[in-house]
Amino acid sequence: MRTAFITGTGGFIGFHLAELLLQEGWRVASFDGMTDYYDVRLKERRLEVLRQHPQFSFTQARLEDNDAVQAAITSAAPDVIVHLAAQAGVRYSLENPRAYIDANIVGTFNVMEAARAVPVQHLLMASTSSAYGANTEMPFAETQKADNQLTIYAATKKANESMGHSYAHIYALPTTMFRFFTVYGPWGRPDMALFKFTKGILEGMPIDIYNDGDMWRDFTYVTDLVRGIRLLIDAVPGGPETAVEGDSLSPVAPFRVVNIGNSDKVRLLDFVEAIEDEVGKKAIRNYMPMQTGDVPATWADASVLQQLTGYRPQTPFREGIACFVRWYRDYYGS
Repeated sequence: MRTAFITGTGGFIGFHLAELLLQEGWRVASFDGMTDYYDVRLKERRLEVLRQHPQFSFTQARLEDNDAVQAAITSAAPDVIVHLAAQAGVRYSLENPRAYIDANIVGTFNVMEAARAVPVQHLLMASTSSAYGANTEMPFAETQKADNQLTIYAATKKANESMGHSYAHIYALPTTMFRFFTVYGPWGRPDMALFKFTKGILEGMPIDIYNDGDMWRDFTYVTDLVRGIRLLIDAVPGGPETAVEGDSLSPVAPFRVVNIGNSDKVRLLDFVEAIEDEVGKKAIRNYMPMQTGDVPATWADASVLQQLTGYRPQTPFREGIACFVRWYRDYYGS
């Protein structure tokens, strides 16, 4: 039985990945700070589902607590670590930037230290499409230069990539960073657009639509995303023989960056209309200017993921929205 140590299992993506691995017969040791960035009750409900599996264990502590991180990872003795826990949210980073330094820089350092001490066969860590920052050439490819991040959130994630590369080089620690593209789906975060739009429409409250709706996103359904992560676990970066066409594989370390996205940009207003159609009710639209730190478009080139794993996300956004709305109505009884 293989063991995965996953940080952030009370969170949206960590929950779905843990459930997938448990269903495949893995042992999952997990770690989460259960912070109150959003409704902790939703995090607790996710954990209730995971605790139904006998091979699931959980440690509650903050990433910044180095002793707790080291003890949990050493005790689990995992084959792989998937580090998903972070202070998330582009907009919140404008209000509380220190939370991002503490969780995303210090916390990730603590995880990397534990990973090299075990040592694990493969360390996988979450980055973000926001790392592409001010880039305008699309679709975004992993080999593009990405040095112009627009928020402290994106900057901490890009820093994590550099930190990961250095540890991969110094300690020969195989490391994969994945850049997520606008993840959505059941059990999602309340601060994300789909959740807020669905809630607002159902409750007859205005929804804020930034840049007057002239925005494009590469919406990636959560089960597609975690399937990509699962397959990347076995795509361990090594020497030149592990490279694929267009790869970001480092020439000096067992390290690569991989996009996980749907490879299809969707207009924000089309996304809103799909929610309206599924809910059966029109939104009260409050058009707003572009928010600081936002970008007008994201679009992933996922060809490296496909070459490494034979897989690429493909759930149509309308199908994914329908699944989310069904979950939301069931969860909230609305």
